[in-house]
Amino acid sequence: MDRSFDDLVTEAAEVSVDGWDFSWLDGRASEERPSWGYQRAMGERMAAARTALDIQTGGGEVLAGVPRLAGQTYATESWEPNLAKARELLEPRGAQVILDSDEPPLPFADNTFDLVVSRHPVTTWWAEIARVLAPGGTYFSQQVGPASVFELVEYFLGPQPESVRNGRNPEDAKAAAEAAGLEVRELRLEKLRTEFHDIGAVIYFLRKVIWMVPGFTVTDYLPTLRRLHERIREQGPFLAHTTRFLIEAVKPVR
Repeated sequence: MDRSFDDLVTEAAEVSVDGWDFSWLDGRASEERPSWGYQRAMGERMAAARTALDIQTGGGEVLAGVPRLAGQTYATESWEPNLAKARELLEPRGAQVILDSDEPPLPFADNTFDLVVSRHPVTTWWAEIARVLAPGGTYFSQQVGPASVFELVEYFLGPQPESVRNGRNPEDAKAAAEAAGLEVRELRLEKLRTEFHDIGAVIYFLRKVIWMVPGFTVTDYLPTLRRLHERIREQGPFLAHTTRFLIEAVKPVR
């Protein structure tokens, strides 16, 4: 790409990052997808459920992409711009989208749902998930794994301590699920190739995925962005590795 640094920066700093749709990055960044196909697998479970809940639905894009929702489907979201997008996508299909703080307690009664799903939750409140699941109900989630895209994180923040690099470990999630009384039926981890083809893609990603470089702004990181722009021009796409894990847990029937 022959566009100037200033042009790329201006464009990426101004484009909307509302919702959880990454299509703006098409042709500018690429990421391998996990082999399990979360949306397809989640859709199969959704079609078989009577009552379902999608926690931290974002803009509702993932849930809206499944062919059939449960007979009663709810979704929660804490960020109001995302909430508006989720309602636009999901309410015409009969789902109810609820503003929620993403902290306990969930605004639902005990033993309500056959299925609870969440794609890339910031925090998983396992005791609350166990509480709202009906006996025999399933929690099905794809989550960000340890040291995900840390090549990019450490380019901006420097080397991270091992405690940070090993955060979001799937074994920790398994232990927390079991401590809440759930039985983990499946746990899978994959490391996936991710490439950023221009500095605009990097800026957009860091503006949207705000926990990668907390407090990121173009102004504060302008010299680092310029160095990375020159590196991409000289060496080609910036290579990082995304980690994802899949977890499926069931509430036992007592």
